Amino acid sequence: MPVFDYGETELRHLRRKDKKLACAIEQIGPIERAVNPDLFTALIHSIVGQQIATKAATTVWNRLQERCGEITPQCLYAMDAAEIQRCGLSMRKARYIHGASRAVAMQELVLEEFPSLPDTEIIKRLSALDGIGVWTAEMLLIFSLQRPDVVSWGDLAIRRGMMSLYGRSNLTRTQFDNYRKRYSPYGSVASLYLWALAARKPEAMNHAAERRGKMAGSPSK
Repeated sequence: MPVFDYGETELRHLRRKDKKLACAIEQIGPIERAVNPDLFTALIHSIVGQQIATKAATTVWNRLQERCGEITPQCLYAMDAAEIQRCGLSMRKARYIHGASRAVAMQELVLEEFPSLPDTEIIKRLSALDGIGVWTAEMLLIFSLQRPDVVSWGDLAIRRGMMSLYGRSNLTRTQFDNYRKRYSPYGSVASLYLWALAARKPEAMNHAAERRGKMAGSPSK
């Protein structure tokens, strides 16, 4: 499985622009996040996984694959919503999947155009589908199209990561946008580190800070 591609150019920019983020990058080290370059399967997988446990989503996905052999827009469009539902989904989700598959199969949504489109247009086209909101579209931008500058206000973990990084108890949209502009044009890499910060326990961060302080105060050998 390929991973989100970034390197020293992106990290050097983020370290230069934000000293606190630079410390987090040093603590956490390289991050490998899997990506799915097949935009259609990524789209359907995102609908399947909405508000259910990972294990349950995997079961549903495996059942869809058993029925189709390969997840394609033509196969899912050929099934009706009731048949899709029998894979373990709600009827609402089954209709979302059938609708998205129809849009792609009928070329109402031309995924092949996406690599040449700006982020805003891709978000507009994807979020026009039932069951796909702005946040889901932004995740597809990162983890399918590998767009370099996506920091999602709609992602609670991103906001938590920012609050942890900057020692804030709350975060306004203006503050968020100011940080996002600081990370640009490599906001997606910043997002990877913000997610990692949000996943860390506060005591682990405190211990890491204490270790840095001790190292900074140690005499040179």
